Amino acid sequence: MATSFAARSARLAVLALLVASMAAAAATSSAQTVPIPKPAPKGRDGMQMSASDGQKAPATTGTTRTAPPNPVIPDPRRNVPTNIFQSFDANQKAQAARVSAYLSSLQTLVGNFVQVGPDGSKTKGDFYIQKPGKVRFEYDPPVPIDIIADGSSLVVRDRKLATQDVYPLSQTPLRFLLSDRIDLMKDTNVVHVTADDLYITVVIEEKQALIGTSRLMLMVGAKDGQLKQWTVTDPQGYDTTVAVYNLDSTKKVDPSLFKIDFTNYGPPPG
Repeated sequence: MATSFAARSARLAVLALLVASMAAAAATSSAQTVPIPKPAPKGRDGMQMSASDGQKAPATTGTTRTAPPNPVIPDPRRNVPTNIFQSFDANQKAQAARVSAYLSSLQTLVGNFVQVGPDGSKTKGDFYIQKPGKVRFEYDPPVPIDIIADGSSLVVRDRKLATQDVYPLSQTPLRFLLSDRIDLMKDTNVVHVTADDLYITVVIEEKQALIGTSRLMLMVGAKDGQLKQWTVTDPQGYDTTVAVYNLDSTKKVDPSLFKIDFTNYGPPPG
């Protein structure tokens, strides 16, 4: 029972991250019985958008193992304006350029993650990125979920049920993190740029006529310039936050990790 509940919570959180693209992908998806995330309660007291008031930035090194960070959960009562930033000042442009340069400099990235779903559930695991377009998220037991992108498609795989749901990578928010080169100010619709002593925060907004508005909030360390976390806000206003740590951008990644078997995915032998 505990295992199935944890898997369901992780799956809901994963699909919340993808919810902005599910309607557009429906015609081309080979998904099998994809569950729709249920709205989570709005009341989440004590959550803040800025980490300045006491939240410690997670350490991220490739050699020293650190404890899982506490993700900075955005305040659900926030109201990020969509039109106020018709232009950005020099400091905001510089901060966005710094984030763009960092993301563009990455070719591989390996580490651990903590995910907080829209229902408040927390899961952990390992991730592997090889740009452009390839990523793998492996959730720790008892959650039997893997997320794999091979450069063009993304699958949500359930090892226990031996099923996988397929989506176009181009219609998921992960594509911004996996682009080979990116200039956030030119290639995306940036609606918010802020910086404090701990984080540089960039909010990207996407509007789709049939689905609604979704947002991706990227947070990079103000001192070390490394990726700390991202939050995807779906058109219903619910958040999925992923904090990353123990990052290593020098480790070689096995290309087979990103291979998707579209023809014969079944239970492991034995």
